[in-house]
Amino acid sequence: MTNPKMNYFPEQDVIHLTLTNDEEVESMELSPNITAELNANGELIGVEILKASLFLRDFILESTQAKLMQLQRRASY
Repeated sequence: MTNPKMNYFPEQDVIHLTLTNDEEVESMELSPNITAELNANGELIGVEILKASLFLRDFILESTQAKLMQLQRRASY
């Protein structure tokens, strides 16, 4: 893997993560608003996240809530 790069495009609210300089031959939707980019060998070469600010907000909220729930369970023992 060569130098991974991440770019954020605020006008479109898109994060693009590039893992290699290989040419994209196909893509696959992993979930709504998240697309994996593949090279000719079917290897992952990049990821595109649409509505990135919402994705990151939701991811952070879910992670934080899960950790808080774990702490609350431990405290109740």
